Amino acid sequence: MNLLKLFEMQKELDSKIEKQHGLEEESLLEKKILALLVEVGELANETRCFKFWSLKPPAETSVILEEYVDGIHFILSLGIEIGMTESNEFELFDEGVSLTAHFVHVYEKIAQFEKSHSEEHYLELFQQYLLLGKVLGFSAEEIEAAYVKKNEVNHDRQKQGY
Repeated sequence: MNLLKLFEMQKELDSKIEKQHGLEEESLLEKKILALLVEVGELANETRCFKFWSLKPPAETSVILEEYVDGIHFILSLGIEIGMTESNEFELFDEGVSLTAHFVHVYEKIAQFEKSHSEEHYLELFQQYLLLGKVLGFSAEEIEAAYVKKNEVNHDRQKQGY
C-alpha cells in the first residue's frame, strides 16, 4: 500500500473540506477522533461479529470494505493533524483472537491516541486498524483501490454541497 500517496490524497481532500466550510483555523482533532469511533462502529455493525443474538449474516464484502476505508480516511486525516505524513512499514501479526476482540483493540488504540495525541499512539492505532483489515480478509491492494475510489466519491460529494 502506498501510504505516501494516500496521505497526499487525504491532505487534498481535507484542505478542500476545510476551505469550503471555513475551518482552516480550527482544530478538528477531537471531531475526527469521534468520527473515527463512529466509523469503526459502523464497520463492526456491517460485520455483525458481535451480534450473538442474530442469525442475519454479515453485509457483502464490498460494503464491509467501503466501511473499512471510511476509517482509513479518518486515520490518515488524524495523522495529518499531528504532522505524521511519512510512510511507515507495519508488521501485522494476527494474535489469533476473535474479530470482536480486534474491534475492541482498535477502540483501545483510539482511546490511547485521544489521550496523548502522540506519534507513538497514532502509529499503534494505524497498525491495529491495518491488522483489522487483514483479519477481515482485505489485501493492501484492495484497501488502496477502495480508498482511491471512495476518495473520489468524497470529492464529488463536496462539489455537490454534501
